[in-house]
Order: sequence, then structure tokens, then C-alpha cells
Amino acid sequence: MPETAASTIVTVADHAAVRVITVNRPDKLNALNAATLDALFAAFEAADSDPGVRCVVLTGAGEKAFVAGADISEMNTLTPVQGRDFSLRGQRLMRRIEKLGKPVIAMVNGFALGGGLELAMCCHLRIASDRAKVGQPEVNLGLIPGFGGTQRLLRLAGRAATLELCLVGAPVDAARALELGIVNRVVAAAELHDETMKLANQLAASAPLALRGVLDCVNVGGECGIEEGLEYETAQFGLMFSTDDMREGTTAFLERRKPAFQGS
Repeated sequence: MPETAASTIVTVADHAAVRVITVNRPDKLNALNAATLDALFAAFEAADSDPGVRCVVLTGAGEKAFVAGADISEMNTLTPVQGRDFSLRGQRLMRRIEKLGKPVIAMVNGFALGGGLELAMCCHLRIASDRAKVGQPEVNLGLIPGFGGTQRLLRLAGRAATLELCLVGAPVDAARALELGIVNRVVAAAELHDETMKLANQLAASAPLALRGVLDCVNVGGECGIEEGLEYETAQFGLMFSTDDMREGTTAFLERRKPAFQGS
């Protein structure tokens, strides 16, 4: 795509059916300012509407940081109303990613602090380098998480861990993040890219409508009672029987061959 301000702070590269979206502000440790939030939102909108994209990998440029937080230099002068608007801007992006009907993997290659951890947590899966550190240090700035950190961390790691990370404000290493359920996998830094792309390609080869069904069920079920969640799951399960992919998957299993899913 043409070189623009948006395309330089957020870059996009396709690897077959996997789209890699990179926050490209390594000199700022990929900090999230308003322009970066908007560029990311546009990138995920485009990924959603492109039928050739079946999985998205989100990462940060450079070796030091996934995203080291929101841009403090921009936040320092905000009024209360502007601060609220900045929070809404970030939450709009996080919900867009979370509700994307395609799997999104956060490739956490370094610091994921504050807004960076919030960005990683809205992704569906998180693979971290063994050098990564994650945390919600906003309290050290006289702030609280504003992009959904208290809510998603609570759902991922539970009340005790959320209170510790948000009240103390100290980061934890990748091993501790794995213990708490904040990340799904930890791999050696040298293997992070290959391991993430291996998983992304595996997901990209899966049945797109079934993946969307799983994502929808988890998103809905996580916010409602068990009966409503089960009812929604049953409806989605039945809907799968109308898809060509379901016929292909079950037929391939019976014929002992690899399925070729088309997303129909």
C-alpha cells in the first residue's frame, strides 16, 4: 500500500493467509498514541474485510518491546474530558480486535506494559518471548489502566493477580505471566517468530467459520450465565451443519485425508 503516516507507524505484511500487523515506533518502544490507535483500528478493519486473511499476528517492531505502554508524552497534557476520550479510543480498538471473527495472536517480543499488555490481552492467543515482561504500571503514574486492563486481566488471571499487578504496578517476567494465565506459551526469543508463525499457519488452515463460531461462543459465554452460554453454543453448533466446511471436514476424516477448508 502507498507510504503514508498511518502505514509507517503500523505496517502490514501478508504471508499467505496470515497477516502480520506491526506497531512500528521502535524509537518510542512502540508506545500507543492516538494516531497509532487509529492506524491499528484501520488495519484490523481491513483484515476483517479481506477474505484472504484467515489469521492475524500482532507484534511490535524491534527487539525491546511489543508495546511498552501508552504514550506518556501525549497523555501528560490531557484534560479530564480528553483523557476519557483517549480511554474510549483505546477501548474501541481493543474491542475491535477482541470481536474480530478471525484468530489474532499477540507475538510478545519484549515489554508489554500498560496499554501494551491491554493490547496483548484483547488478542485471542499470546505467545511470549522468554525475555518478555508484562505489567500494569499505571498506578506509578497516578493513573489506572484505561484500555480495559482491569477487566481483561481479571478474566484471564483472576482477582488476586489483577489486584497485585494493578496495585503494586511491578512487571512480571514471562514465566510468571504463563503461571498466571496471562500468556498461553513462552518460547526462547530466537524461536518466537517461527513458533508464532507455525501456530498462525495452523489456524489459517483450519475451518474459518468454525473458528469464528468458537470465538463468538467464548466472547458471548464469558459475559453471560451458563444457561445462556450453552444455548448460544448449541445454536452455533447447529449452524455449522449448514456449512460446506463441515461436510468437507467430516468427509476428510472418514476418508483419512487432510481437509481443504474454503470458508463456506
